[in-house]
Amino acid sequence: MRLGVLDIGSNTVHLLVVDAHRGGHPNPMSSTKSVLRLAERIDADGRLADDAGKDLVEAVDDFTRIARTSGCEQVMAFATSAVRDATNSDDVLADVLDHTGVEIGVLSGRDEARLTSLAVRRWYGWSAGRILALDIGGGSLELSNGVDEEPDVALSVPFGAGRLTREWLPGDPPDRRRINVLRDWLDAELKPVAAEVRAPGKPDLAVGSSKTFRSLARLTGAAPSSAGPRVRRQLTASGLRQLISFISRMSRDDIAELEGVNAARAGQLVAGALVAEAAMRALDLDTLDICPWALREGVILRRLDSELFDGELAILPVSSDDND
Repeated sequence: MRLGVLDIGSNTVHLLVVDAHRGGHPNPMSSTKSVLRLAERIDADGRLADDAGKDLVEAVDDFTRIARTSGCEQVMAFATSAVRDATNSDDVLADVLDHTGVEIGVLSGRDEARLTSLAVRRWYGWSAGRILALDIGGGSLELSNGVDEEPDVALSVPFGAGRLTREWLPGDPPDRRRINVLRDWLDAELKPVAAEVRAPGKPDLAVGSSKTFRSLARLTGAAPSSAGPRVRRQLTASGLRQLISFISRMSRDDIAELEGVNAARAGQLVAGALVAEAAMRALDLDTLDICPWALREGVILRRLDSELFDGELAILPVSSDDND
């Protein structure tokens, strides 16, 4: 079965096309992205701007056509933090449906954490024991802890790299005083969160997933993506502290030149690193393994298990109509 996963995030709209079957390993065939920066286009009233809504309609229409020409039998379309937070999300999604025929499900933060946990569990297997998983997105931080595919605890908090950059670190490079204040604030905010996440038990394995963690690991010496997904990659607390000291003094353009950094996310890397540092400190973690699978893979695996997730994830057939 060829499936398309259309992920509408805070920074990008991302279409992942995979060949997959139940019980098998999803094989990625193509990946297409468009940088819309939806989270940055929410006004003071919490509304997603009209031009952002139009750009989203165009992106969904374009990516649905790509999915169709790629031979996808189904497309699973979902939105996360930026659309979830927008006060006019219902109107925006209705407009997308009206113009493209695509119904977009909005995942709750908790479901993001649960689906990511599923992907991490399947990657490492049952022998990994209790897994504590972290995922830093543009708008939120997801955390989970469990021994099964359904974690014992799954949380989402609004500490995404993009959100904190806009709210705390607008300078280029960011102001040192504001970095220190943000560090203290994150420590205070994450203390009760960490207590809840650790309550079910001490993890046998701590894992970070998502582009932010992959970039941070690469910048601290982990193998490049060209080495393949099965090479073990880790992020250490000591390496992360040294990296923050280095990149927090750099401009966004200079950070974008570093190997392993996505230019579109370069401006968010310092905030993302500070969230990672604070989370590891709050959870008393010295090392994180880096998992190549995250939310999108969790969505695919859930589909292959023939289950809808809390009724929120739209499983959409790709019709032959162009919806012009």
